[in-house]
Amino acid sequence: MEPIIDAHNLVKVYNEKGIPVYAVNGVHLHIEKGEFVALVGPSGSGKTTVLNMIGGLDKPGKGYVRIAGVNISEMSADKLIQFRLRNIGFVFQSYNLIPVLTAKENIEFVMLLQKQKAEEREKRALELLAQVGISDKADMRPSELSGGQQQRVAVARALASKPRFVLADEPTANLDSVSASNLLDIMEKLNREEEVTFIFSTHDQRVIDRAHRVITLQDGKVVSDTKRT
Repeated sequence: MEPIIDAHNLVKVYNEKGIPVYAVNGVHLHIEKGEFVALVGPSGSGKTTVLNMIGGLDKPGKGYVRIAGVNISEMSADKLIQFRLRNIGFVFQSYNLIPVLTAKENIEFVMLLQKQKAEEREKRALELLAQVGISDKADMRPSELSGGQQQRVAVARALASKPRFVLADEPTANLDSVSASNLLDIMEKLNREEEVTFIFSTHDQRVIDRAHRVITLQDGKVVSDTKRT
């Protein structure tokens, strides 16, 4: 079976005062459908850069990323935007919710970009709010929600388009222990019951402890890849 994500020999080099610095240097990754994966490593190890290349937010200097057999590294900017919209869900550390929209409207926004009908958008948004346990917050704006509630909305928004997988960059970093645990419970449930694939970039031991596979990066290279039963 072809992996949902096939990242081959990823390289990303930045210039600092004329000196090449390798943020990522020859990373190979294969992620199967339904995995619950943590990319870990110290600051500067390359994990966020790898996550961004998998998500098409950054292009590799060398190598390629294939998603379900499609090479996204060769896509034009316009095609890549459309591909991300239909295939990849994102959860960011800073939530990235639109302040003037309600929780429900934030979730609907992705489906609006997909040109789904209004009644379909609303139905899906309300179902997702129920799944993440905040149906009663549908009409509240981000400023009226706690950090944990905002991150639940962000998870629901990431799932709105029924993506092939979800990329989460430090999703628990701004959350207290209870909120982080609740959020991880929700993600694990979605992973277990609906086979939603999650890939995290994280320093958080709470996330690492829950991951079914831990990939450790150091100096832009994979130094270990451990699967747990």
